Amino acid sequence: MSWLERLKEGLSKTRDNLVKAIPWSEKPEAVLEELEFALIAADVGVEATQEVLEEVRQSGKKDLREALKQALTVQLEPDRFRAKIRKAGFNPNAKKATVEPAGKVILMVGVNGVGKTTTIAKLGQYYQGKGKSVMFCAGDTFRAAGGAQLGLWGERLGIPVIQGPEGSDPAALAFDAASARKARGIDLLLVDTAGRLHTKHNLMEELAKVKRSIAKADPGEPGEVWLVLDAVTGQNGLEQAKKFHQTVGLTGVIVTKLDGTAKGGVLVPIVRELGVPIKFIGVGEKAEDLQPFDAGEFVEALLGA
Repeated sequence: MSWLERLKEGLSKTRDNLVKAIPWSEKPEAVLEELEFALIAADVGVEATQEVLEEVRQSGKKDLREALKQALTVQLEPDRFRAKIRKAGFNPNAKKATVEPAGKVILMVGVNGVGKTTTIAKLGQYYQGKGKSVMFCAGDTFRAAGGAQLGLWGERLGIPVIQGPEGSDPAALAFDAASARKARGIDLLLVDTAGRLHTKHNLMEELAKVKRSIAKADPGEPGEVWLVLDAVTGQNGLEQAKKFHQTVGLTGVIVTKLDGTAKGGVLVPIVRELGVPIKFIGVGEKAEDLQPFDAGEFVEALLGA
């Protein structure tokens, strides 16, 4: 099964709710009302939904599905210039051969249960496949066997892992890992962190401390801070993203478990309200089920032919 087929299958719950609600052959105001309900149910968000509907109205397109595709794709482009190009009807060939991180260190953050450690393993395999040398830091020192889990992945993939004893200081471990990456000339360090309740101020401050420790060991790093988000959480995921963004300054979001939700539209308010790009999306457990995000491809899978 190709990636696009897996993505279509994964988004089937969201797509079914959208498509069933709308008689695509017509364009009366009543249809747009049904579309409004369907978009909000998919967690696109009220404000983004209103903007999408206005774009559809102003498009002049007889094909409502095509008008909706274009409006949603524009919403998913955080770069204003690229969004403007898409709005004009051009495809800026958004999908890149490789998602190239800024810098050499990626700090991975997120709440418990989103699949952060597994996502790190998949990213390690992805970047290995692109010819990069990779290192892991098992910074989830508070979860029982958290470090062991990433250590096992490192062993399977042939990726070195910087680990510490359970309960050790994650900031100190991150400092050691960043120093080791620099000394060994490794291309990319992925730093795991303990799952944080985004509502707990002290825990979030500890995360900021981890980021500062990396910068002390390797000035200018981490070049990226990526949030792993479970699509099933819907609008609550957006609130998570806002809190993490305030604390550590997100540069990207990875959305997992799109295959288990009817709320796939939550990607829209994340991009729209934070101005932070979606880097990867996941639709399954296998390594190949995590792929670089492309707005046009996502919307095509979401709405179908």
